[in-house]
Amino acid sequence: MTAALALAVAAAACFGLALVLTQFGLRHMSAADGALISIPTTALLFWALAPFVLELGAFELTAAAIFAGVGLFFPAAVTLLTYEANQRLGPTVAGALGGTAPLFAALAAMLFLGERPTALTAAATLAVVAGIAVLGWQPARWPVRFLLLPLAAALLRGLAQVAIKAGLALWPSAFAASLVGYSASVLSVAADARLRRGAARGRFDRRGAAWFALVGFGNGAAVLSMYAALARGAVTLVAPMASYPLFALLLGALLLKEQRITPRLAAGTALMVAGIAALILGRAG
Repeated sequence: MTAALALAVAAAACFGLALVLTQFGLRHMSAADGALISIPTTALLFWALAPFVLELGAFELTAAAIFAGVGLFFPAAVTLLTYEANQRLGPTVAGALGGTAPLFAALAAMLFLGERPTALTAAATLAVVAGIAVLGWQPARWPVRFLLLPLAAALLRGLAQVAIKAGLALWPSAFAASLVGYSASVLSVAADARLRRGAARGRFDRRGAAWFALVGFGNGAAVLSMYAALARGAVTLVAPMASYPLFALLLGALLLKEQRITPRLAAGTALMVAGIAALILGRAG
């Protein structure tokens, strides 16, 4: 269980870093063009590692189909939605609203996997989500439709964790889940580009491409860590621990000049830390 917790925290850190780095990439390229860089870059990296890491001895066709099905919308659609949310709302608000994924994941895990979280786990999850809500609350500055972007991403991310957990029960390989999922995601972003621009080529910028390649590495490491955590622990444990707004806030404060720590952000952070601490203590007890 300790390994699952550590991997989930690593996933949260990588997701948070990728979200902040996205802000730099968006200064040079659009969200859709950025996805065309980050997702294929990560897929190529996984394929380069496959001969050394992938073990086919436990191959299971049903699991591979689940991984591919998830890959059509995670990380592809989630990446596109997150990039758009980041561009419209900024990393703090996008990360905060996108961090409601643990709530969707927990509800789906109870419905489809039969997981029954303890009272402490449920309270801790609510504390994490409450902290996220405090982090993300601001006076209305955007049309409501923009707020739906990170919420939709959170819903898809939560459902993806549950589906991947089911697939890992058949083929317990986090690397295989990542490799197959990212390969399917390449098809999704390519189809999206085709629908958006036909055969026309999007605007390419070397600086933007470099940033989005780094984003791809961060997201790839996050997905691999999260899947490895799901292979070792319940969704109701991993989902709150893998929530990244705390890291997005801290890293954003360090790397982005326009982001400052305010009393509201401090209060939201305190709630999240309390919830995460309760999860850790509850599992250790």
